[in-house]
Amino acid sequence: MRSSGRNSGNRNYRGAGNQRDDKSKRAGRPRPEERRYDVGGNGTAGSGRQGGKPGAGKKAAQGRRSAPARPREYDAQIEERNRARHDKPQLKLPKTFPGAEQEGERLQKVLARAGMGSRRACEELIEQRRVEVNGRIVTEQGLRVDPDKDEVKVDGLTVATQAYLFFALNKPAGVVSTMEDPDGRQCLGDYVTNRETRLFHVGRLDTETEGIILLTNHGELANRLTHPRYGVTKTYLAAIQGPLPRDLGRRLKEGIELEDGYARADSFRVVENTGKNYLVEVALHEGRKHIVRRMLAEAGFPVDKLVRTRFGPIALGDQKSGWLRRLTNTEVGMLMNEVGL
Repeated sequence: MRSSGRNSGNRNYRGAGNQRDDKSKRAGRPRPEERRYDVGGNGTAGSGRQGGKPGAGKKAAQGRRSAPARPREYDAQIEERNRARHDKPQLKLPKTFPGAEQEGERLQKVLARAGMGSRRACEELIEQRRVEVNGRIVTEQGLRVDPDKDEVKVDGLTVATQAYLFFALNKPAGVVSTMEDPDGRQCLGDYVTNRETRLFHVGRLDTETEGIILLTNHGELANRLTHPRYGVTKTYLAAIQGPLPRDLGRRLKEGIELEDGYARADSFRVVENTGKNYLVEVALHEGRKHIVRRMLAEAGFPVDKLVRTRFGPIALGDQKSGWLRRLTNTEVGMLMNEVGL
């Protein structure tokens, strides 16, 4: 019965004792928001005036010694050391990751940037042995190239690996073949929306002549396409009045004497004939001023209308008058191949 009496004693009595113990513990220490912390000197960790029993802070402080105040000179030295450490020039450590000693860019990345497709598609071009660098067919992935120095070709055509622009414009009649005109006339520059990069017109067309004219920022390509040494053929359609003699083509090919020398056509043919109206095609590689108009006029057939339909391997096609289009990578490669680039 006694044991049962102890076990079944008043639980509230124990609870009351615990509450008194908790209160006595809390009374001896201040609340967190009432505590004070030393920053040096003879201060105490907590003040009896802030809460709890009057001497509680002093008793707590007796168990530990307060740290002495840090001199200002020492703080200044630390600050000076930190500044000296951060002001030191950054060391150029050698690259240690794999492949760091190699220079250039991966071939598939260069091909992708040049517009040959995604990197995966460019890797397939390499796997199919369709890519060559400096005259050698590439047989493995991961080859690094220098876009500024190495010659990259796909299917035998050079790839423009730099940020070059190549456009074909169907120039309307009345447009001046210059990028800017001081007299305010309509010029080629009016058709180029992206003026961040300076573009060159490849050769010229008479103001009244329509047809294809190339624009690019590739200076070497522009120079070679217009240089007589490379003999790039230009093809024209001319509207003239007949009747035409049978030997007109032969005369044009043999050469027509002009005031600045003989001019010879590479080819001549009649495209269309309606009564006295003839549409003839003349191809030649010369680039003298008004050369086609002057040749036909000297032969006795003044030109009513003249359109350039082809510049080297680039055809005008069904491109509308005044429209500008960007050349494809294949067309750029054909142009470079034409002049040995």
